[in-house]
Amino acid sequence: MNITILTYGSRGDVQPFLPLSLGLMAKGHSVKLAAPSRFKEFVEGYGIRFIPLAGDPEDLSRRLNDAGYNFLKIVRGLMTHAIEIGADIARQTEEACSDADLIIHTFSHVVGAHTLAREMNIPDIHIQTFPMFTPTGDYPNIALPDLKIPSLNRLTHQMSQKITWWTSVFGYEQVRRRAGLPKRKLYFPFDNDPLRPLTPILCAWSPTVLPPSSDWMLNVHVTGYFLFDMDTLYRPPVELQDFLESGKPPICISFGSMVHREAEKIDHIVREALEQTGQRGIILSGWGNVKYSPSNDLLYLDAVPHDWLLPRCCLIVHHGGAGTTSAGLRAGIPNIVVPFTADQPFWGGRVHAVGAGPKPILVKDLSVNRLSRAIRETESDALRMHAEIVSQKIRSEDGVGNAVTLIETYTSTWKPRRFFKV
Repeated sequence: MNITILTYGSRGDVQPFLPLSLGLMAKGHSVKLAAPSRFKEFVEGYGIRFIPLAGDPEDLSRRLNDAGYNFLKIVRGLMTHAIEIGADIARQTEEACSDADLIIHTFSHVVGAHTLAREMNIPDIHIQTFPMFTPTGDYPNIALPDLKIPSLNRLTHQMSQKITWWTSVFGYEQVRRRAGLPKRKLYFPFDNDPLRPLTPILCAWSPTVLPPSSDWMLNVHVTGYFLFDMDTLYRPPVELQDFLESGKPPICISFGSMVHREAEKIDHIVREALEQTGQRGIILSGWGNVKYSPSNDLLYLDAVPHDWLLPRCCLIVHHGGAGTTSAGLRAGIPNIVVPFTADQPFWGGRVHAVGAGPKPILVKDLSVNRLSRAIRETESDALRMHAEIVSQKIRSEDGVGNAVTLIETYTSTWKPRRFFKV
């Protein structure tokens, strides 16, 4: 089976699809992974065929950080970015899917990829790393506060689906007019349609962290995280190896792809909190670009594989992105989550709910005292025990294997509609 996977965003939006791609390839399937062009070397390093997509996800990160926790600003930031690159993305995704027997897509491609699958009369599957198109009364849309009333929580999910649909329609019309593209009938994959079954949703997170909801529809499945085996081949640079061997296990601070206008202020808070609590730190600067000279107690690096580094640390402070959250929880160490935007407050709340970390600290509320207090809280034996229990459960799950089985089962029973019309 020829499979095209479409994703977009930061490294955390791309990396989960590498182990999934390898899992599908091990079963004899041909896989193409389409993602932002900056990840070409990263993806091809695993022997996966890569299709570059237009646009700079660092620019998208900056817009989301500027939006903060405002739902409407988040939607506007996503839409503006999508319109700017939409014509190129439309052409590139059509080329990537030209010979596909199955299209797998994520949030950013949900309408366009499903529409293309219908036009080609092939199946599609949606994979999400955060709950978006899975209405439930258990919790609200990830960017909205918990209303404590199931019917109202469910309404927030239904509203977000409608907003996604209408912004997709409006956005495509803007792109079409700018680029001179033909008119096109768009489709939403989770609408009831007698001519086509509901598109399956595979939730790529651990049921230990967020269990399936009893009021979900039957097309929704929680598989477990898509994770690589623990990295045993990575060879750290000399400065990292020397730093780890020169003292007690450090705290890892990793804000990943977050591009924040107050990056230097945040960095100052982190360094002061480390000093106040007598901790050593490794700061993974990522796209933040704040760096200082190393010392006996502090080391700055661009990036290090989390699955190699985190088991060698005593805790991790991070932004709550889905990928970093999964790595932090699997490592069996406490997690302090400092959410910047989007789904990050939601995952910070889940980390606290399963007992693997203190209450999240919104980045706008971050201070030396708050972070120092949270660091001291992670020294609790009970919290560290909960973090280890969560880790053991996550490591016992087989997210990739479960996903591959669901994908093969669905496609083996999917039949093209003889009289299907677009």
